[in-house]
Amino acid sequence: MAFQKAVKGTALIGGGAIATVFGLSQFSQYRNKHGALVQVQAAEGAPVRKDHLPTREQQILALQTSGEFDVLVIGGGATGCGCALDAATRGLKTALLERDDFSSGTSSRSTKLIHGGVRYLQKAIMKLDFEQYRMVKEALEERARLLQSAPHLSAPLPIMLPIYKWWQLPYYWVGIKLYDLVAGSQCLKSSYVLTKSRALELFPMLRKDKLVGAIVYYDGALSLCLFRTCSRVSGVCGVCVVRCRDVLTGTCSRGSGVCGVCGVRCRDVPTGKEFDVRAKCVINATGPFTDSVRKMDDQKVPNICQPSAGVHIVMPGYYSPDNMGLLDPATSDGRVIFFLPWEKMTIAGTTDSPTDVTSHPIPTEEDINFILSEVRNYLGADVEVRRGDVLAAWSGIRPLVTNPDSKDTQSISRNHVVTVSDSGLITIAGGKWTTYRAMARDTIDAAIQEHNLKAGSCKTMGLQLEGAQDWSPTLYIRLVQDYGLESEVAQHLASTYGDKAFEVAKIAQVTGKRWPIVGKRLVSEFPYIEAEVVYGVKEYARTAVDMISRRTRLAFLNVQAAEEALPRIVDIMAKELNWCEQKKKEQLETAKTFLYYEMGYKVKTDQLTDRSEISLVPSDIERYKKRFRMFDKDKKGFITILDVQRVLESISVQMDENTLHEILNEVDLNKNGQVELNEFLQLMSAIQKGRVSGSRLAVLMKSAEENLRRREAIPVDRSGGGL
Repeated sequence: MAFQKAVKGTALIGGGAIATVFGLSQFSQYRNKHGALVQVQAAEGAPVRKDHLPTREQQILALQTSGEFDVLVIGGGATGCGCALDAATRGLKTALLERDDFSSGTSSRSTKLIHGGVRYLQKAIMKLDFEQYRMVKEALEERARLLQSAPHLSAPLPIMLPIYKWWQLPYYWVGIKLYDLVAGSQCLKSSYVLTKSRALELFPMLRKDKLVGAIVYYDGALSLCLFRTCSRVSGVCGVCVVRCRDVLTGTCSRGSGVCGVCGVRCRDVPTGKEFDVRAKCVINATGPFTDSVRKMDDQKVPNICQPSAGVHIVMPGYYSPDNMGLLDPATSDGRVIFFLPWEKMTIAGTTDSPTDVTSHPIPTEEDINFILSEVRNYLGADVEVRRGDVLAAWSGIRPLVTNPDSKDTQSISRNHVVTVSDSGLITIAGGKWTTYRAMARDTIDAAIQEHNLKAGSCKTMGLQLEGAQDWSPTLYIRLVQDYGLESEVAQHLASTYGDKAFEVAKIAQVTGKRWPIVGKRLVSEFPYIEAEVVYGVKEYARTAVDMISRRTRLAFLNVQAAEEALPRIVDIMAKELNWCEQKKKEQLETAKTFLYYEMGYKVKTDQLTDRSEISLVPSDIERYKKRFRMFDKDKKGFITILDVQRVLESISVQMDENTLHEILNEVDLNKNGQVELNEFLQLMSAIQKGRVSGSRLAVLMKSAEENLRRREAIPVDRSGGGL
């Protein structure tokens, strides 16, 4: 049989060199026998990095004309890129295929932690499970290596565990100290106990009632961004937007009458062209889609992957300190939730529930409210946790490894497994972000042994992540001084691209202002600049979604800001990629759909609809009616742009018509071009309940009302008389 037919549309292949993929990373530092982290030289014989990435067209051509590869990796997430990098550094001729964009799946939707897993250690001890203990031990070792190999992208993060019952203090103290002990010489910093007053000083948002104290321990924080190492390594051929259609089998027997896997059938999504890629070894590193690919090889193979959905939400940065996270070790349903500072925002999550595998997971209102409810349990009464403050929400699918008889996903370890099918297909499944390098090492070791490949031992231990070589904490100062970038933008570029930040700065446009001299922002409140879009295209970004979600993190930080930046992003990409007007329109609509469903825009807008209840007390209703009538002078029962313009002019405020149209459109629930009294009351009711926040119309009308009151003439009897 020449081909094994696959389920059409199942994931896998493609590439963009983005990514959050630490699979692209390489290690240059490790712990010595005394536990001190020391700088090491790249391993002898390490491949030479390319100065410039080949174009996507060159990559496609190389896939078709380079003959048989030693290793062909399907899947461009953290694990897949790690496998490709490991293989290439051993001198193997390697190709990496991804269906969408690097890290477009699970790898970009994590909690942004590099950690061993406190809860896994607890379960290992309580259940005397040596396998879970070994997994935690390995993860803690990899955590230290990853922090050292990518210092511009990661850093130790203190995480506070608040204590509200005296008996919990020794219990959790012992557990956290065991976490330090298991880490051994790789312990980032020793954990410590805080008094109540000191805990509130460091985390002033905490609930004070019954607080006994707190324990602080350290894990690593991860900033997911663009990685180039894998694609820059000679011998790695990576491609964007190529979908695997079939697993190819050859005619040679593997000793049991089974044909060996010898490549894949691909379809280039942008062109629709299909072609074969041949390889001695094919590696399945497709995360949640693991079983779909395995069934391309053998329809009868049992499932080994149990997908679990994890939802995260992003809230404004004022919900947490800039340099302290929070751990809820026992939620109302037994889960663990983190509350962490990230990109000057606050990320909270995650949930853990069985799910179906899909390329487009969607966060639910139920999961969002669950996270908010748990957050409220730990924050003080003076901090109102509002549903309207959820700026973005997303769901990621964890590819947990389990047996079919497992009852739930919460009891499953994050161990990884490497399996080899009768036909020679290598599958790597399970695991976690932190251990991607070790997973890749085990996978390539298995591939070499199974297929008799000529290669040595793993060499990634002594290699650095792209951008780390000449990075330093003060690198951003040079960007400010040499190019005239804003300090915030320069810090962002340095922490995202490392020493490659200068490549972005060189193509940044002049602003025409006194300061900053270069670097036009995509949106005012975030440090992403237009030059990053141009640079992202060079690194295989081919869609607006690639740009707002993985080349920048706008979609994950604030869906409304991402939508605001979309038109400009599409214009820049159109110029770089020669898009026609129809293509631009398609890209804009696709990106808006992505934001609407996958990044929480829909559940956000559902908080205020034409069916929303008005639950205001009579005095509030009368107060808001009076405010509304200040704009509706003609008593029409609705206000238009002209009404708002007239009031603004009376208080000497200028605002362009397009902006006013956007402001009214946010509240125009029936989309008839005007805001009716009932819609305004629905808005104010939603604001009072915390379901909506940051409404520009509400703030504008309140500000205008206050301005008009201040301008009212003061009667003589109130002024104390006059001359």
